[in-house]
Amino acid sequence: MAPVTALGEEMHALVERLYPLCRSITGDGVRATLAIVDQYIPLQVHEVPTGTRVLDWTVPQEWNIRDAYIADATGRRVVDFAASNLHVLGYSTPVSATMSLDELRPHLHTLPDQPALVPYRTSYYTPQWGFCLAQDTLDALPDGEYQVCVDSTLADGHLTYAEHVVPGQVADEVIVSCHVCHPSLANDNLAGIAVAVFLARRLAEQSPYYTYRFLFAPGTIGAITWLARNAEQIERVKHGLVLACAGDRGQLTYKQSRSGDAEIDRVMRHVLHTSQRPHAVREFTPYGYDERQFCSPGFDLGVGSLSRTPYAGYPEYHTSADDLDFVRAEAMADTLAVCGEAFAVLDRNRRYVNLSPYGEPQLGRRGLYDSLGGRSDAKQAEMAMLWVLNYADGEHSLLDVAERSRLPFEAVAAAAGALRDAGLIKA
Repeated sequence: MAPVTALGEEMHALVERLYPLCRSITGDGVRATLAIVDQYIPLQVHEVPTGTRVLDWTVPQEWNIRDAYIADATGRRVVDFAASNLHVLGYSTPVSATMSLDELRPHLHTLPDQPALVPYRTSYYTPQWGFCLAQDTLDALPDGEYQVCVDSTLADGHLTYAEHVVPGQVADEVIVSCHVCHPSLANDNLAGIAVAVFLARRLAEQSPYYTYRFLFAPGTIGAITWLARNAEQIERVKHGLVLACAGDRGQLTYKQSRSGDAEIDRVMRHVLHTSQRPHAVREFTPYGYDERQFCSPGFDLGVGSLSRTPYAGYPEYHTSADDLDFVRAEAMADTLAVCGEAFAVLDRNRRYVNLSPYGEPQLGRRGLYDSLGGRSDAKQAEMAMLWVLNYADGEHSLLDVAERSRLPFEAVAAAAGALRDAGLIKA
């Protein structure tokens, strides 16, 4: 694996490649996005036809767009989809008309409090058309006639999502999910896609205990579709993490699962705390990204969400300011590092049984004390062995021991490995 700085730059380069594409919950923009991701990690792409019933939802019609603009009387495009795909209301129905500025205004979306920025707006399930533009641009438009064009199609097609699986030693799975429906928004969620891609590549270089399933799907409807199509095998998902807003300058934020005490919650709290990174841990709420689908009552999976600044928590959120300059290579590298650290804990968090439980076994004659000689952390390693032996009762996990002893998980896991090799404990 490349050094951290180089990894961050590679992730930023992937964000740059994906940034110009016009994505939505369906359509060729999603396919083009997945085709690029497939160049980094092999994907299994799924196409689900329009009209397919998925839980309480129905797969909608597919939306594609070729061009869109508002032109003044001279033919000059004052709002142009070619300049930014944020300029069009997502899922806009086709229109070709000439109308006055007053007639046009109900179809225009701006941010009066951020007059220089273009908002991101969608209308997936209510057919309408519209444009998004800076308030400054709107204020400068004179009265008169304008040519309005949205060259789009809304027709029966497919919803597209993709999976990448890193095989593990067991069939139990960890799901890592990110959404692929946002257009040119670099932090939300292209940074999440980039971190997921490079996390998958990192895990493939290892021999993970769990099987890791990476899901690249449009938000809400994509996760619901995946859950509907995998409901009978959902018990294989033991842990999960949703990645979003993974590249801004803010501190790391972990949103807990619905239970608040799932193993992934405890692992993330432990890793963030022991790493001494600035961070925040938030309680679950049924609003946000697709953790709310995985944590819905019928599934109630142990799935949390990792971001830097949470959704809607930064002024650039869902605006044209969420651009390539807003996401930082070093921030994505740090998010990737935390994911790697968390999954390393998750993968090694076992319950052991002490094979010599009556009194403290003699460590010296087994060479365990001798192996610590000269180590700067000898006392910590010795304490970790004693803690593991004492709590190796088949009921407590290594994470339990790390939390109870306030020792780093790495020290506890290393102690367990030494004790296992010496024949004193077994999983």
